[in-house]
Amino acid sequence: MHEALRAPGGPSDARLIETIAPPDQIMPVDALGIYQRSYYQRLLNCMREQFPALCHALGEQLFTDFAREYLREHPPESYTLYDLGRRFPAYLEESRPDRDAAAAEREVWINFMVDLAAFERLIFTLFDAPGCEGQRLADADTPDCELRLQPAFALGAYRFPVALYYHGVREEKSPEFPPLEPSHVGLVRKDFLTRTIPLGPVQHAFLTFLVGGRSVPEAMERLCAHHALDRASVERSWSEPGGARNQWIDAGFFVPA
Repeated sequence: MHEALRAPGGPSDARLIETIAPPDQIMPVDALGIYQRSYYQRLLNCMREQFPALCHALGEQLFTDFAREYLREHPPESYTLYDLGRRFPAYLEESRPDRDAAAAEREVWINFMVDLAAFERLIFTLFDAPGCEGQRLADADTPDCELRLQPAFALGAYRFPVALYYHGVREEKSPEFPPLEPSHVGLVRKDFLTRTIPLGPVQHAFLTFLVGGRSVPEAMERLCAHHALDRASVERSWSEPGGARNQWIDAGFFVPA
């Protein structure tokens, strides 16, 4: 049945038609067609649910056209639809008409669509990622050497402010196409609520070291070495009352080691 739903018109159709027992007024082939059309419509609805901002940016009809082509090339691999859009950002990048052009000559709006799809996929996966709900998070008294990023945390770096656009769509503000402007964000889920935290390039680099398994002191040392930063200035921006340490602890970035 799953094969017939994934690939209508294939050899599985004939075998299923022989076993379907529909009501008297419907032929088996028609009953199978109803199942197939309903299933495909469900796939398209799931794609819209997983990429609402991209659907807004492209318009529902154009988004549906892209989704149809994607599903033809990448049909579902499992009974669960959780991973349905997993390959969609890569598909948009690989199937773009200007993929053979130099990076500087590629269409800006396609770059934005690819980045937006990547961000939406990241935030979607964070909804169900392992987290720390019901467990102790780090607090102001946790020493720096014991701070570790919690499981429901992710980093993103994009060519456009895609997070701002995404949240504008979710808030029904109908945002306009954003300018070409690099953006960095941290995504964290705390108490079952996923938040997007804007980051500067240096903050993103620092957190990248933490994602790689470095401790806070080690990450700070590597940050200063790689970016030729003054260690005292970095430590001040980290530990001052309104600094990154307290902000990120409040946001739920860390658990105690």
